[in-house]
Amino acid sequence: MPELPEVEVVRAGLAPAVTGAVIVGVEVFEPRSLRRHDSASGHFADLLQSRGVLAAVRRGKFLWLPLDSGRALVVHLGMSGQVLLRSPGSDTDRHLRIRLQIEHPEHGELWVNFVDQRIFGSMAVDSMQPTRDGLTAGYSGLAGGATGADGLAGSGLGWSGLIPSQVAHIARDPLDPGFSAPLFLAALARKKTGIKRALLDQTLISGIGNIYADEALFEARVHYEQPADSLSPAKGRALLSAVRSILNRALAEGGTSFDAQYVNVNGQSGYFSHRLNTYGRQGLPCPRCGTLLVRQQFMNRSSHLCPRCQRLR
Repeated sequence: MPELPEVEVVRAGLAPAVTGAVIVGVEVFEPRSLRRHDSASGHFADLLQSRGVLAAVRRGKFLWLPLDSGRALVVHLGMSGQVLLRSPGSDTDRHLRIRLQIEHPEHGELWVNFVDQRIFGSMAVDSMQPTRDGLTAGYSGLAGGATGADGLAGSGLGWSGLIPSQVAHIARDPLDPGFSAPLFLAALARKKTGIKRALLDQTLISGIGNIYADEALFEARVHYEQPADSLSPAKGRALLSAVRSILNRALAEGGTSFDAQYVNVNGQSGYFSHRLNTYGRQGLPCPRCGTLLVRQQFMNRSSHLCPRCQRLR
């Protein structure tokens, strides 16, 4: 599954192309890619036709485009979803599921192609609701996050303070300006589950998946089964710092790509896979102590760790 860095790479690439653009055409080639769209709210294409796009926003692994209608186009990449920018008339991308034709005042006409090999991802037009804390709903890269809010006049918050109903249950991610470290650490101290299970709980903290959880736990020298409520305050802060550091480093490298699955809007892969310390490196020496790294079964996936540096205490 793509994690925060991979989704942020897509959001950052989309933002300059779609912000201020108008959707002039919608083509749906695979109805299954609309599984999360509530048809009772209206026909997918009709809700998008002639609508202006105000921004590209992300919270955790979720991405959405606020519209001047007061709704939002929610994009969920699933396991293999890609959002690619193409010039009109370009060759059709393999596994193309949905295409948006947009017109931008500066960039002219563009195609936004939603490509998804396994059809686990989706697009949906969703209603918006105020955030619980009254803060900006997610990261948009815009100063103040409120440019172009006319379409939501009367809400008192503008689009920046509204979140799609499908995303409202997701916690803030550790790179979100509205993320509260004290609140997260207090909630973590009440969790009796293993620490990795807590990090993967998107209602506690969002954006972290298997790869970056393993990397952060290695950096903080914490075993993945260590009960979350057993961490000292200092160790909790160290782990959160490691999470932020790993995510920021991955962002700088364009995310993690092991194949052609996770790419930016131009189809380019990220390079953070070359800097991983533990994930997928079982049988190789620990870069810190030289002990052979191991892979152990965890839920329906695997955990990678150094048995010496990350002892269960």
